Amino acid sequence: MADSLASQIITAIGGPENVRSLTHCATRLRFELVDASKVDQNSLEHMQGVLGAVPQSGDRFQVVIGGGVATVYENIMHLPEMAGVGGASASDDGQKSNADVKAEARSKARGKVAWLDSFFEYLSDSFRPILGVLLGASIIIALVNLLISLNVIPNDEVSAGWVFVKAIWKGVFYFLPIMVAYNASKKLKVDPWLGGAIMAMLMTPQFTGLMDAKTTTCVENAALGTKSCMANIFGLPMALSDYSGNVFVPLLMAAVLALVYHGLKRIIPESVQLVFVPFFCMIIVGALTAFIIGPIGVWVGNGLGVGLAWMNTHAPFIFAIIIPMLYPFLVPLGLHWPLNALMLMNIQTLGYDFIQGPMGVWNFACFGATAGVLFLAVRDKDKDMRQTALGALAAGLLGGVSEPSLYGIHLRYKLIYKRMLVGCGLGGVVIAILGWLFPSVTAAGQTVHGVTTTAFAFTSLLTIPVFNQMWVYAVSIAVSFLTSFLLIITFDYRTPEQKAEVLARTSANQKTAVPSVEAKGAAPAAATATATAAATTTTVVNAPVAGHVISLDETGDPVFASRALGEGVGIQPADSTVVAPVSGVLQTVAETGHAFGIKTDDGVEVLVHVGIDTVKMNGEGFDVKVKANEHVNAGDNLVVVDFDKVKEAGYSTTTLMTVLNTVAFASVTPKTGVDVKAGESVIDIQR
Repeated sequence: MADSLASQIITAIGGPENVRSLTHCATRLRFELVDASKVDQNSLEHMQGVLGAVPQSGDRFQVVIGGGVATVYENIMHLPEMAGVGGASASDDGQKSNADVKAEARSKARGKVAWLDSFFEYLSDSFRPILGVLLGASIIIALVNLLISLNVIPNDEVSAGWVFVKAIWKGVFYFLPIMVAYNASKKLKVDPWLGGAIMAMLMTPQFTGLMDAKTTTCVENAALGTKSCMANIFGLPMALSDYSGNVFVPLLMAAVLALVYHGLKRIIPESVQLVFVPFFCMIIVGALTAFIIGPIGVWVGNGLGVGLAWMNTHAPFIFAIIIPMLYPFLVPLGLHWPLNALMLMNIQTLGYDFIQGPMGVWNFACFGATAGVLFLAVRDKDKDMRQTALGALAAGLLGGVSEPSLYGIHLRYKLIYKRMLVGCGLGGVVIAILGWLFPSVTAAGQTVHGVTTTAFAFTSLLTIPVFNQMWVYAVSIAVSFLTSFLLIITFDYRTPEQKAEVLARTSANQKTAVPSVEAKGAAPAAATATATAAATTTTVVNAPVAGHVISLDETGDPVFASRALGEGVGIQPADSTVVAPVSGVLQTVAETGHAFGIKTDDGVEVLVHVGIDTVKMNGEGFDVKVKANEHVNAGDNLVVVDFDKVKEAGYSTTTLMTVLNTVAFASVTPKTGVDVKAGESVIDIQR
């Protein structure tokens, strides 16, 4: 059987040992390689399923796949030989990527106990894909609670309008077991629809209706406010429970399903696996889940919830402090998922959760530290850190997501933790004291010390209204945020050496913002003019070579015609000199001289590709005039090409040019059907 596309790509890229890391965008696989010279670009460009191959600066390489890139990426990452390869490329400046930082942090808790490592990965991948819908539901709940507190809408749960609004977010949590079962099965390489179907069986009206059967006996659990029932099924006792919102049962079920599923695939002939593997799995695992796995999962979840509830009741002060102090270490290691599962379980069993309040203290201490970093980055004119911190802070304050702050900043600068933990501790003390003095009252009338919530809420500014004793929660997170923020801006987050390096870099950037043309005998006025031109917004892309302009559809190259590499033009050259179409930094200069990537100071990424399939000429007939990472001005010579040799070799001389990040602009409009000279406008850009 022929190798899969995933295997072929890895072979052509130089083998798994040549891959440092891999990620993907909307259409392209992005490789960071050990040695880019090992890539068989010709093989990649003629591979069925691959639209094109684009070398980049350093040892980075892109393989254009198109709309199916996510599937190809997943297939590659599931290849046995790709185990351990990172899922993201390094940053352009050579620093560790966020994925590298993440892997490095998690390696501290990984490798010694393999099964524990796999367990936390299993939990993580079972929940991560549904965080978006959980976040969306939590924001809906927050907005509804806010409108109720402002008396904009009535707290009337019997009206049709209220029932409809509740259904919007309730569906996420009610059917959460099916979503978890789907993801958990997928993680274990089982048909995810099979896992979802088996879990859905326990949530059908027919199954839940067994609780009301005449032969069923039920017992009320006053502590949890739940009902447990026992039914007689074919003479066998079956414990019945409400599985809506439960997360432990699907996690256990998927693990058992994986054993049965893979076992059946080994003994059932491949020709009939499509029918009989799901058939036997549904019968075997369905029965096991209903009789054994389901009751065990409910018992485990209830037991853990009751245990933590006991601690929160009898030692609330310790509980409220220990949670925000633990989370900064749990999240980077991926060990926080069991607590997240318990939060969901608490809501399903107790009707409320008491962990998220203290957890919010940690989150806002984290965001406060990021805000402090942003403040210093603005002060020090550190453009790169300013962008990183601004994005991380927005993700945190609006989405409640701490990972961008952790992996993008905090784990890179160890002094941050010393400042941030003070904010975690002080915020924990405040929520502990205020939570004791002003306890929450649940919907059932139960008094609970601490801040509680009836929703699974990502602790952000938008979800503050979902917490009972909202003002206690707000004061606590404000204390943690401001403490971390003030400590960072007062004592900095960098060592003296790191700070000196940043200041030196920003100073150098300011000096090189104006190209040094005076050393070449140019007048100061020319330098000023160059600086002014560099500061302007790029609105046009000029022709890199004289000739007739055609559309990408007419070039005969399927990669460019598909617009996978952005909108642009093709030029049938009438001259041998190819020049820079814009001013910027040469991020890519192919050794063969056939491709150049330029990024302008204001972020326009332009690719100039001289000829079609000319990479196969190995540079013959191409006299390259520039080097990678060099700054060029529009009109500077890039390469002189002997187009007669290109024609003799049997390749098209059409020079293609695209705006790689077309999607970042309002419009990118090519001007085709005209004859132009090099340097004349051929693409208009609107922002």
